[in-house]
Amino acid sequence: MTWVGVVLLVLGVWLALKVAGVLFKLLLWALAVFAVWWLVHPYLGLPLQPF
Repeated sequence: MTWVGVVLLVLGVWLALKVAGVLFKLLLWALAVFAVWWLVHPYLGLPLQPF
């Protein structure tokens, strides 16, 4: 493998970790929004399923 291949491999792994981190943050935000909705919906008279 040439040095270009090594650089591309390292760059690919780095980008994959960045994408995984963003997806994990989005998942945590979605979980937080769902938790707040689950706690608040009875007091506001809203259905559990918003859609």
